[in-house]
Amino acid sequence: MKLQKLLSYVRRAVDDYSMIEEGDKIAVGISGGKDSICLLVALKHLQRFYPKRFELEAITVSLGLPGASYDGIQALCNELGVHYTVVETDIGKIIFDERKEKNPCSLCAKMRKGALNDMAEQLGCNKIALGHNKDDVVETFFMSLLYEGRLNCFAPVSFLDRKKLYSIRPLMYVPEWECRSFVNKSDIHIVKNPCLADGNTKRQETKELLAELSLRYDNLQEKVFGAIKRSSLKGWNHEE
Repeated sequence: MKLQKLLSYVRRAVDDYSMIEEGDKIAVGISGGKDSICLLVALKHLQRFYPKRFELEAITVSLGLPGASYDGIQALCNELGVHYTVVETDIGKIIFDERKEKNPCSLCAKMRKGALNDMAEQLGCNKIALGHNKDDVVETFFMSLLYEGRLNCFAPVSFLDRKKLYSIRPLMYVPEWECRSFVNKSDIHIVKNPCLADGNTKRQETKELLAELSLRYDNLQEKVFGAIKRSSLKGWNHEE
């Protein structure tokens, strides 16, 4: 995928759901994976021509696990001219050593989100951009249905009242394979996920299930994504 196509996806999502307003200061959550890197690059290029002026901060929440180096992300941020902050935490130690969580993803996500929100607030940001892509939308919907027994999915734009922060998801129209293609063709360094549960999660199970179903039902992802957009799920039907 070329940069122009990535920007077209992001611009459409931003416009459809009014994700960016004049004077916003947006913290980009950087895990170091392909999606967050795509998001950072896209928003930096969008910043150059978007009619509403906004600032960017890049933030990584480190789990404190061995093997993770963010030097490549720092170099990319230097190249793009975006201030970069790494928040050091003991989240990995707490989850895997102290609590020995068998299903650590939910607690880990909450703790990482809390650390990200706190740093964004300290940096004076009013919005946080998260790197959820189109596949993540469909997978989250199915995970809610299969594991929680409810129809639910994160919204394109949501508001955290306690922190007075908005979360936005500008990659929501970008298929995961196109994120991977963009990063590979751009020769951008990504950080290998050091999490001990990587590849052995409920999300991975759901991803594999959807891959199997897609072999039987044509355009499954598009159909489910379209249904979510037209649904009464909070924050999704922007035409209402």
